[in-house]
Amino acid sequence: MSFYADRIMPRMIAAGMQNKAMRRYRPRIPPLAKGRVLEIGIGSGLNLPYYSREVTRVFGLEPSEFLRNQAAEAGRSAPFPVELLSAGAESIPLDSRSVDTVVSTWTLCSIPDLDAALGEIRRVLRPDGRLLFFEHGRAPDASVSRWQDRLAPLFRGLAGCNPNRQIDASITDAGFRMLEIERAYLDGPRFISWHFVGQAATT
Repeated sequence: MSFYADRIMPRMIAAGMQNKAMRRYRPRIPPLAKGRVLEIGIGSGLNLPYYSREVTRVFGLEPSEFLRNQAAEAGRSAPFPVELLSAGAESIPLDSRSVDTVVSTWTLCSIPDLDAALGEIRRVLRPDGRLLFFEHGRAPDASVSRWQDRLAPLFRGLAGCNPNRQIDASITDAGFRMLEIERAYLDGPRFISWHFVGQAATT
């Protein structure tokens, strides 16, 4: 891993995840989680305060050592055990059918092999489990999506982000059944503000 990817990018991501718009929307998804939770890309642990008392344990998947250290600090005050996992989402170090909920907030855009990751998420979820997501992705307007395609190489290089992914289609193509989904532009430039918010089931 390069010096930039190892040292600089995680700090940029940690700062970016605390912007005003994300702070406003962040409470929407974590409170819906129940039981044993796997958070994909836990980052610095910003979601931890929003989990309800129905959560019994959180596994935080995070490949960045810098962000894991921040999440460990945040996890010390959580009312449930927080176990941090040093791995990418393409190879989740958990047993099959071992978690009740998977949470992903602004993370699916940054996973190098999204199809493999969604397959792993299906594997670790119990049959009645839920995938909860709040993600940005490919906009429906051609004028916006063209800019997303043009800017994608820059975003990948700077932040590891692919702003032009069709997140909803990727989830259903991986075999999930969409239970509910909201698609809308949120605050910010249109080329990064089209969002997919919802829940999906494995069966």
